[in-house]
Amino acid sequence: MLLPCHVLLGLLLLSLYTPASYAAATDTVSPGHSLAGSDRLVSNNSKFALGFFKPGNESSSYTNHNSYLGIWFNKVSKLTPLWTANGENPVVDPTSPELAISGDGNLAILDHATKSIIWSTRANITTNDTIAVLLNNGNLVLRSSSNSSNIFWQSFDYPTDTLFAGAKIGWDKVTGLNRRLVSRKSSVDQAPGIFSLELGLNGEGHLLWNSTVAYWSSGDWNGRYFGLAPEMIGDVMPNFTFVHNDQEAYFTYTLYDDTAIVHAGLDVFGIGFVGMWLEGNQEWFKNYRQPVVHCDVYAVCGPFTICDDNKDLFCDCMKGFSVRSPKDWELDDQTGGCIRNTPLSCGSSKDRTSLTDKFYPMQSIRLPNNAENVQAATSGDECSQVCLSNCSCTAYSYGKGGCSVWHDELYNVKQLSDSSSDGNGGVLYIRLAARELQSLEMKKSGKITGVAIGASTGGALLLIILLLIVWRRKGKWFTLTLEKPEVGVGIIAFRYIDLQRATKNFSEKLGGGSFGSVFKGYLSDSTIAVKRLDGARQGEKQFRAEVNSIGIIQHINLVKLVGFCCEGDNRLLAYEYMPNSSLDVCLFKANDIVLDWTTRYQIAIGVARGLAYLHTSCRDCIIHCDIKPENILLDASYVPKIADFGMAKILGREFSRAMTTMRGTIGYLAPEWISGTVVTSKVDVYSYGMVLFEIISGRRNSSHENFRDGDYSFFFPMQAARKLLDGDIGSLVDASLEGGVNLVEVERACKIACWCIQDNEFDRPTMGEVVQSLEGLLELDMPPLPRLLNAITGGSHPVTPQYFDSL
Repeated sequence: MLLPCHVLLGLLLLSLYTPASYAAATDTVSPGHSLAGSDRLVSNNSKFALGFFKPGNESSSYTNHNSYLGIWFNKVSKLTPLWTANGENPVVDPTSPELAISGDGNLAILDHATKSIIWSTRANITTNDTIAVLLNNGNLVLRSSSNSSNIFWQSFDYPTDTLFAGAKIGWDKVTGLNRRLVSRKSSVDQAPGIFSLELGLNGEGHLLWNSTVAYWSSGDWNGRYFGLAPEMIGDVMPNFTFVHNDQEAYFTYTLYDDTAIVHAGLDVFGIGFVGMWLEGNQEWFKNYRQPVVHCDVYAVCGPFTICDDNKDLFCDCMKGFSVRSPKDWELDDQTGGCIRNTPLSCGSSKDRTSLTDKFYPMQSIRLPNNAENVQAATSGDECSQVCLSNCSCTAYSYGKGGCSVWHDELYNVKQLSDSSSDGNGGVLYIRLAARELQSLEMKKSGKITGVAIGASTGGALLLIILLLIVWRRKGKWFTLTLEKPEVGVGIIAFRYIDLQRATKNFSEKLGGGSFGSVFKGYLSDSTIAVKRLDGARQGEKQFRAEVNSIGIIQHINLVKLVGFCCEGDNRLLAYEYMPNSSLDVCLFKANDIVLDWTTRYQIAIGVARGLAYLHTSCRDCIIHCDIKPENILLDASYVPKIADFGMAKILGREFSRAMTTMRGTIGYLAPEWISGTVVTSKVDVYSYGMVLFEIISGRRNSSHENFRDGDYSFFFPMQAARKLLDGDIGSLVDASLEGGVNLVEVERACKIACWCIQDNEFDRPTMGEVVQSLEGLLELDMPPLPRLLNAITGGSHPVTPQYFDSL
C-alpha cells in the first residue's frame, strides 16, 4: 500500500487538483476539495473522525514530530487511533500534508515539501468521478460519486491494529486477501509492530510473533464462540458471525447498540483486548485480555531479556546486557531487547585461558525455546564445554532432560517464582565474557563487604544489649524460645492405596470441575469426599505447604480438610462429606428440595462469615478466587461450608503483589481479573454479590430465561438493581417460594448484592461489612447502578455515585 516518493509523480498529481479546505465538518473528500491541517472528516452519525494526528505518550519525554492520517472515535476525549494509513511513512514536521483525490481517481496523501506522494489507495479505478466517504461504521471507502455500490477500495480490507464492528478478519480465498490485525510498533510510532492476530485458512485464530510463532489460539468455532475463548459470550459485542467456505474464511461482530464506544484490537505488547469507553470516568476499561499477563506473549521483551509478571516494569535485561534502545523502551516498545556490555572472547588461545568466556547462572527460569539437545554430554561440565566450543552458543542448561544448548539470541525467558518453578523451571547458564563476569563478581563482593560490616556492627550492638540484660537480671541468664507452630493439626497423610480403597477405586463420583474430580469415600468412623487433582503439576514442597496453610484453618463455614495424599504425581485432598451436596444442586436442578427463604438467608450469612474469616482472621489474607454455588456445600442441617481451595491465593497483608493469572469462573469474575489491574480480596466480594443474586432468584444469572432474543437488559443482576431503585423487589424473588419471604431481608440482600458488584473495588464493602449488613447492624444507602454492567445491558437509568454512609 505504500508508494516511493517520486518527484515527477508528485508534480503531476499536484497539477490535477486545486487545494481547498472544508469550512465545516463533512464525511466526504471529493475532487478539488482536500483535507489539510486540522480539518477532519466526521461520519454522518458523528461517531468516527478522520484526519491528521500526532500520537503522544503522556509518560514519555519524547516529542513526536510525525503526522499520520488516521481514524479515531470522534467523541472520545483521549485520542485513540483505530486505523492508520501511512504508518510506515509518516509526514515529518514542518511539512503540512494534504489528503486529496488524485488525477487517476485514487485517494492520496501529498507531501508538499518533497513534492511527493506519501500514500495512495492504488486501486484499479474504472471511472473519473471518485469520492472518499467516512461511513457510520468507521469504514473509509473510495467509490463512485454516482453509484454508491461501486466501491474501488475500503479501509476495512486493510486493518491496522483494530477490528471495527462490521469489519472482517480473515481470508478472501478467491483474491488471496488476508485481513489481519498487526500491532503498532510503540505508543507513538504507528509503523507495524511484530505481533499479529490472524485467522488461518482452517478457521482457527492465532496471535503470532513475527508471523511465525503462535502464542495463543482461539480453538475451533463451535457455533456460538471459539472453543478456547468462552469469554466471548456475554461481552459487549455479542453478535458474532463466522463464515468458513470455499470462497471465504472470516470472523466479524456487530454491536447491539451502535452508539456504544467499543474498541477491539491488538495492543503494542501483543495482547488482544476488548475495551469500553466509560464516559463518566473518562477512561478506557479493558474487559477482555488475551493473554491475560504480558509474559505469556512470546518474546514480548525481545532478545536477552527476562520477563517477570510480578514486577511493574516486567522487562529487564539479563546480567551482562543493557537495553538496546532506551528511547524505544520508554515508548513501550521492548521488542528490540538488550545487547551485550562486553563482546565474547570466543576463539581465545589456550595461553589466554583467563579470557575464556564464563557462565552466569539464572535460577528458576522458564527456559527459551529452540533448544538443541546434546545427548553426548552426560554432566553439567561436559555440557558447558560443548557450549564453549561453539562460538554461536550463548547459553546452556543441564537437568533431568540432559544437556540443552542455545545459539545466538535468547528469546522468551521468564522468571518464575520459587513455588511456580517447582518442576517447571530450570537453571539457565548465560555465556558472558570473563571480564564481564569479573565485573559482576566485584560488584557482588562490594555488596557482601557492606553487609558484613553492617552485620558485624549489628552483632556487636546486640551483644552489648544482651550483656546489659544479663546484668539487669543479676546474672540470671535466660533464653528466648519460639513456640513450634501448629502444622496441619489433625491432618492425616494418607497413602494413595488408602484413598483408593476408601473410594472403592474411585467408583462413586460426586462431581468434578476444572481442577479435578470428587469421589465419595468411607473411613472406619466417617464418610469423606476425596478430590483427585487431575493433571496436577504442583511440586510436592508447594503442595504440602498449601495443605499446611489450609489444614490449620478451622471455621464452621469452611469445609474441613481431613487429609491429603502426595505420592509421585498423585495429589489428593480428603474433605469432610456434605450430605446435602452443593448450593447449585439445591437452587437450580430439578428436585424435590426447595430451600425456604429463611434457609437461603442463613446460607448467605454463613458464606459471608466464612469469607470474612479467610480475608481477615487468618495469619495471611486468603482469597478464594472462585466463589460460586458449586463451591458452597451444605451439611445435614443446610449450614453452608465454602469448599475448593484449589484456586485460593494466599497474600500478605500489604497486598504488595498483584495476582496476574486469571482464576475463577465466567459470570462471577470481577472486572479486575480481565482488565489486568491489581487483584485483592474484593474479587471475592464481587463473586459473592453474584451468588447472592442467584440465592434470591433461584436461577442462574446467565440463564437463558434472563435473555430475550439477545436482549441483555434482562440480565438478572441489573434487573434487580433497577427494580430496587423502582421499589419493586417482590417480583425478584424465586416464584417457587410462593410469597413466603421476608421482604425487609430481600431488600437488604438486594442492596448488599448491588454494592458488591460495583465496578470499582473501593466502592464494594468488605466481607465483614457484608456480615454486619445482613445481620441488620449496618444500614445501607441505596446503591448506584454498576456503570459497566449498566452500559453493557443497555440501561437507561442514571448512574449516580452513592456510598455507604457509615463506611
